[in-house]
Amino acid sequence: MASSSQSWSFSFLFMVSILAIIRQKKVAGVFWPSPWQLAHATFYGDDTASATMGGACGYGNLFVNGYGTDTAALSSTLFNNGYACGTCYQIKCYQSKWCFGGVPFTTVTATNLCPPNWSQDSNAGGWCNPPRVHFDMSKPAFMKIAQWQAGIVPVMYRRVPCIRTGGLRFSFQGNGYWLLVYVMNVGGGGDIVNMWVKGSKTGWISMTHNWGASYQAFATLGGQPLSFRITSYTTRETIIAWNVAPANWQVGLTYGTSLNFR
Repeated sequence: MASSSQSWSFSFLFMVSILAIIRQKKVAGVFWPSPWQLAHATFYGDDTASATMGGACGYGNLFVNGYGTDTAALSSTLFNNGYACGTCYQIKCYQSKWCFGGVPFTTVTATNLCPPNWSQDSNAGGWCNPPRVHFDMSKPAFMKIAQWQAGIVPVMYRRVPCIRTGGLRFSFQGNGYWLLVYVMNVGGGGDIVNMWVKGSKTGWISMTHNWGASYQAFATLGGQPLSFRITSYTTRETIIAWNVAPANWQVGLTYGTSLNFR
């Protein structure tokens, strides 16, 4: 009996271990929603969201590049020197008379920085002053959760996976000796921590974080098809996008791949 019991216990523990390993492999590199937390939200611009175009992340025309009006500028506490560009948040109005009833939340992408305003108190106009966690939303996004007349409302928020259509996109700037790449349409955690570029005549060249969602390499890469290796800031998953740009690539153009983070 003792031998049978020990054998059963061993088999059970073995199966539990195998299932744990399988589960770890299944979720590796996948970003999961964070717990809900308290913050505040305001809005900037008008109903057209034209004031949100461009922004500190460098996404340019948010309509053309797939972000639309469901966007927000983050206080520097959240912005993380630009590493939070592209991250996604569910936001819901919380315990205010200005909240719309029956609206569980809206989802926005971080596309801009809401800078500190040290001339105003953090509780009276300096809403984005550290260490405040604050979302300055586009007006159309704000009006999905609250009446715009409120100006500012308490909210609950959480990080969520970014659901993107299609793969990563790389917008090129620079010149023959300096390549500046804006990475857009990032799924999963939405963020990038490291990036490398490889020409057909080079090894992998480490790119440095410039600002926002841009990375740069000081190298002569003209006349070579370019590949990129990208690591997610949140999950640390790395993917390689081979031959993203052809040998005759040009600055001012955007190149895409079918690959993306989950």
